[in-house]
Amino acid sequence: MRYISSKLLILCICVLSVQGIMFNLLPNTQKCLRDEMQPKQLIMGDYEVLDLPGQKVDYIVKDAKGHILSQKEQISKGKFTFSSEHHETFEICFISKVPPHQRGVTHDVLLSIKKGIETKNYEGYGEAAKLKPLEIDMKRLEDLSDSIVQDFAIMRKREEEMRDTNESTNSRVLFFSIFSMCCLLGLATWQVLYLRRYFKAKKLIE
Repeated sequence: MRYISSKLLILCICVLSVQGIMFNLLPNTQKCLRDEMQPKQLIMGDYEVLDLPGQKVDYIVKDAKGHILSQKEQISKGKFTFSSEHHETFEICFISKVPPHQRGVTHDVLLSIKKGIETKNYEGYGEAAKLKPLEIDMKRLEDLSDSIVQDFAIMRKREEEMRDTNESTNSRVLFFSIFSMCCLLGLATWQVLYLRRYFKAKKLIE
């Protein structure tokens, strides 16, 4: 039982790995990263920016509609948290600001993002509920299973929406093709009749 639980815990840790990235931010430029979040899903991020004299870095988080979810100026190291009531695509932008009289230096930015159950503190929850380590691991696996089921449900919904869109597009293309063929047949018939009358008027045919 311990062997199985340890294997499941390792699998859980691998799945719950934090999305971390490190990149360079050139002077007086901005770099943005996009990701998706589910309705009422908590997003937590840690950032660390190399401190350079005279240079400033700001960050701003916006959703697809341009609403500001989080913002801070002159950052060096810290955290941010936000969520949304709807399925959204959010964008995190880091902006470098260097005075005109100063020669800028490239910033090193470290960013890590946690989503959903990755943001939960199971150790604190276990202490509050007085749970054993194995019970905490089982609770974590239960939440992970629920999260995977929800992800599959979302994927199925998107697949259904894409299938409906494809079927609607195919139907419109079919109707447009039939309409085009009818127009071409009508035009061809009109041309034949017109030319027939024209040749008869010129007495070229009987």
